[in-house]
Amino acid sequence: MKTRGFVVIMFAVALGFAPQFVNTSSAASGKYSAQLISPTAGQVLYPGQKVRVEWTSVLPNIDLTACEMEIFLSLDGGRTFPMVITPLLDPRARFFYWTVPNTPTNAAVLDIRFGCEHWYPESYSPQPASTFVIRPSAGEFY
Repeated sequence: MKTRGFVVIMFAVALGFAPQFVNTSSAASGKYSAQLISPTAGQVLYPGQKVRVEWTSVLPNIDLTACEMEIFLSLDGGRTFPMVITPLLDPRARFFYWTVPNTPTNAAVLDIRFGCEHWYPESYSPQPASTFVIRPSAGEFY
């Protein structure tokens, strides 16, 4: 009877430690990160100009079926990101063509966001090291 009790206790202890050995969290199967390639830091853009926005990213090792990517624009150095500049993108996308808006600033920053419905929260990847400039249209001053 002592052996049987010992086996039951060992089994209970093993179950108590099981979550440490078996990862059931989908979010823990990798982290998201992105790195902007263009526009580059200090680059000057003009309203109406068509620019190739390009980045690299590391996606979590999950089913990407219900996942998406979006890019937001900050005009205040990355303090706020009020403007979405893309439609919902496939998370495997690495570039899109953007028509620069008439929003002059010396501190434009992009945030490359990724998320999945119900199982991977929206994740942010602001790019303050790649701050760029949007000059005013001809004849405008700011």
